[in-house]
Amino acid sequence: MGEVPQMLAQEQSGAVCLQHRVFPQPLRPNDLQIGVYDPGGAFRDASGINIEHVFVPWVDVDLNSFGMTDVYADQRKRKLLVTLEPWSWSLDQNGGPEELRDNILNGSYDATISQACEEIGKFKSPVTIRWGHEMDLKNGRYPWSDWSPQDFIDAYRHFVDICRQAAPKAAFMWSPRGERVLQSFYPGNDYVDSIGLSVFGLQSYDEISLGENRNFTTLFKPSYDRATRFGKPIYISEFGCSGDDAYVAGCNDLSVTTLTPFPLLKGVIYYSAVETGEWPVVFERPDWRVYPQTERNSSAQACSR
Repeated sequence: MGEVPQMLAQEQSGAVCLQHRVFPQPLRPNDLQIGVYDPGGAFRDASGINIEHVFVPWVDVDLNSFGMTDVYADQRKRKLLVTLEPWSWSLDQNGGPEELRDNILNGSYDATISQACEEIGKFKSPVTIRWGHEMDLKNGRYPWSDWSPQDFIDAYRHFVDICRQAAPKAAFMWSPRGERVLQSFYPGNDYVDSIGLSVFGLQSYDEISLGENRNFTTLFKPSYDRATRFGKPIYISEFGCSGDDAYVAGCNDLSVTTLTPFPLLKGVIYYSAVETGEWPVVFERPDWRVYPQTERNSSAQACSR
């Protein structure tokens, strides 16, 4: 997750299709930005993509390949959303939540922050940095989600203060999962340019846990309503749908009619990958991948693997 797209797809452009099927897309708002986290490179040549999303650990990051991300986005006239994760992807190298928090606040990671942000500061593409995402989701996946709200705010502000010195043109996205407690983690208007929320629709989860299928509105509205109090532009920074045709069509409904009640929503960024986190075994690992519809073939076969 988070690598520079592998550029494997050939001659692909056009609309997004989900779960290897093509769905007719109702006209969406003209100002809605569409982005994708695309580690397989399926959207290398796709039109209509405004934002390229990448994930980068701040430990053991290859700054050379990191710079290639900017080249990739700049060639395609896309903005960059960089999720900079404050840990190593080699999980055995990570300490506990308290150690990470203390080392951030005592300055032990200042050089790490500066090094990563200096590289971002060289980018030609417009960049938004997303740090410490889903801090409000208390499922043990990320060490920073075990911090208290004040500890998170202190660490987030420290990161932004250091990073701004190295990348003064970068914008910063505060990105909770969207839980009821999200407001207690808000670091203040001076530290937030936009808000990113995670929205995933998994039909098997809905049916087993809720007894009914949700659609875009019922998936998104609770977290959107919690985030609007801050008055910042809102993005769905990670978006995925998995289920049968009817479920995915309702989940992926970005029509004008559906989005009108969400005026602060400025963009939707698809998470086009197999889930990396652990889900209860009954759900396995959801496949959130999406593919562009080819110009030469608009049938469902255009989205087959």
